[in-house]
This record gives sequence, C-alpha cells and structure tokens, in this order.
Amino acid sequence: MAGGAGRRGQVSRLRLRKTFVMTKQPEFKQLSHLDPDLNDQASRTLNAERLIGRWVNTNRDTQGLSEVVIEQEGELFTVRAVGVGEDGPIAWPEAEATVLMNLEEEGGQRAIAFAATFDLGYMKMQAQIRVNKGVLAPVLFTRFLDDSGRADYVTREFFSRPH
Repeated sequence: MAGGAGRRGQVSRLRLRKTFVMTKQPEFKQLSHLDPDLNDQASRTLNAERLIGRWVNTNRDTQGLSEVVIEQEGELFTVRAVGVGEDGPIAWPEAEATVLMNLEEEGGQRAIAFAATFDLGYMKMQAQIRVNKGVLAPVLFTRFLDDSGRADYVTREFFSRPH
C-alpha cells in the first residue's frame, strides 16, 4: 500500500486518541423499548480504539475489499479501502465516516460504529462498519451508476488485524 512507514506511523499515533464524545443525545424510533442503561449519559463517551487502524480481509481470495484503514483526527474519522483488481490492488478514495452509536440490547453494550460512502464515479458503496467479537464486519451496499447493466448488491465481509 502506498504511504508505507509514514502512514503506519500516523495510524499508530492516531491510536492514542481512543475516546470519542458524542455532542448530542442519540435518538431512537422506539426509545421506550431500550434498556434505560443504554441511553444514560455514560453512553455519550465511547471508545473508538477497537475500530481505529488497519484491517485485512479474512478471505484471501476475496474479489471485493482486501484492506480497510480507519483513522481519527480529532472528531473526524476517515476510512480508506483497497479493492481487488485484475491488475493488482485498487486504492479507493478516502471517505469521511459518520459516527453512529451501536447499541446491542442483549448484551447491554455501547460501542461506536461508522457509516461511510465511497464514490468511485461508476459506483457508490455505502458501508456500515462495526466490530463484532473482535472482527471488523462491514455491511457493504453497492450501487452501480454507469449503464453497465450490473445488478446492485449487498454483501458483508470480515476483517481482522494483520499479524
């Protein structure tokens, strides 16, 4: 990946910023149905550490994304992705991520999740990104904007930290 050691150094530096404070109270369609503990003031301070950094696809034979890098600069989060191409890796344009609160009613957990849109001109991919049991598990909604006749699709891939 282009950027080499400089980018790795930057990612390592950014990992030090582990806490993100939500500036507004999240709203839910059915707030009354949530466990009250999930909507208290403590849920406004969430740890982004589990998402920040470099992730590689667990499927080495993927035809989709091979790598994802999530970075934080202050309150701004960005996502970079590398796709698989016939002639080698394809660096996608960087996308700004919208921070979401990921509430899991069953486990009473609060975490940060992201939504990001990658615009490649001929297609747009909306990604909903979260960590589940230590694995980055983005759901990817792909829409083709050209007249190729290709069908839009949704997929989920799994990424782990590189060894």
